[in-house]
Amino acid sequence: MTRKYFGTDGIRGTVGEYPITPDFMLKLGWAVGRVLARESGRARVLIGKDTRISGYMFESALEAGLSAAGVDVALLGPMPTPAIAYLTRTFRADAGIVISASHNPFADNGIKFFSTEGTKLADELEERIEAMLDEPLTTVAADKLGKAMRIDDAAGRYIEFCKSTIPNRVSLHGLRMVLDCAHGATYHIAPSVFRELGAEVSLVGASPDGLNINRDVGSTSPATLRAAVIQQSADLGIAFDGDGDRVLMVDADGREIDGDDILYLIALDRHQRGQLVGGVVGTLMTNFGLAMALENMGIPFERAKVGDRYVVERLLANDWQLGGESSGHIVCADVQSTGDGIVSALQVLAIMISEGKPLHALLAGLEKVPQVLVNVRLTPGSDAKALMASPAVKDAVAEAEAELGDEGRVLLRPSGTEPLIRVMVEGRAHLDVEGLAQRLAAQVEGELG
Repeated sequence: MTRKYFGTDGIRGTVGEYPITPDFMLKLGWAVGRVLARESGRARVLIGKDTRISGYMFESALEAGLSAAGVDVALLGPMPTPAIAYLTRTFRADAGIVISASHNPFADNGIKFFSTEGTKLADELEERIEAMLDEPLTTVAADKLGKAMRIDDAAGRYIEFCKSTIPNRVSLHGLRMVLDCAHGATYHIAPSVFRELGAEVSLVGASPDGLNINRDVGSTSPATLRAAVIQQSADLGIAFDGDGDRVLMVDADGREIDGDDILYLIALDRHQRGQLVGGVVGTLMTNFGLAMALENMGIPFERAKVGDRYVVERLLANDWQLGGESSGHIVCADVQSTGDGIVSALQVLAIMISEGKPLHALLAGLEKVPQVLVNVRLTPGSDAKALMASPAVKDAVAEAEAELGDEGRVLLRPSGTEPLIRVMVEGRAHLDVEGLAQRLAAQVEGELG
């Protein structure tokens, strides 16, 4: 079935532009409620959100739609996306809804869904919701309307869960760190987690006002964190994105530690302790150097399509436990059902404490190859797939691949969350990957006119 609304990470767009409108969200809540009620009878749904000002509007619209369908609602307030996944499981709710556009600016918003197991909704359920959206909205009898309640201790529950994902003996006492919460959903969670474990914490990006989420802070703007770590002579820095499912780190010298680095550290540690189940799942964007490092250790590696839902799909299919993306979505499936920035950072800190080494020393065995990513913004009405399939673009890709030979690779793909074509080129250090990426991006832009 061709999807009209759902992308790789739920439904996302600009606030006020269809379908990111209050009337659509009302209908969406109703459609979800109708599908869930047919599945389980009297259903209950959890709703959480990030710190965008539009979250209040969409929370109310979704609540009204769900109630009209006869579904009970539990409101969590501002909470990280992985917290909603966890709480959906622990409350045995029928589904969890996240109101967030993740790393996008405040003018965007979106909806993500979790199943009762805390995983992304099955394709079949998303298709049934889309089909229900075409039906006329009807309201159940007054005595069947859904009720709403607020879960006041949601933050405390999730904080305790995060701390439980590392051994009790691990203390962060004496560790000085900077946390960048992107003015997003982790602002009132992450500081408590790391301070309660003993770390000395200073903060940036922890004063949300509804409009500043991801603005020059967070995992998509690591320069702010890097400057703070160096200025404060901290041991490290940790940056989350707006909804807390991504994490990037910075070592004491300001060097960026991305998702591939984090995946390597966790895989190496578990492999050395004999606790790595199966292999590791990356994506089409995972650095060639990480794939080679894992191969050299005898660890199976598989690439999935970009998007944490696809990483999770391959983990489940292989019965593996560890996967992630360069962007900082890391899935440790033995402790959490989805990408979790706080949990992932804690796994790395536990390794640092156990080994007694700083981040740069732990990464000595990983040699990544240069990788350049250029984003080409689409014009309204343009077709990303048609552009990438045009003869001129295909010829340009073939020429670049011929120059790289077997020492690099080219990837063009449409973004699942923004109107972009992402052009990626990577290869050994002696290759001109920057020039090739810019040349390919220029060719795509030329096709846009």
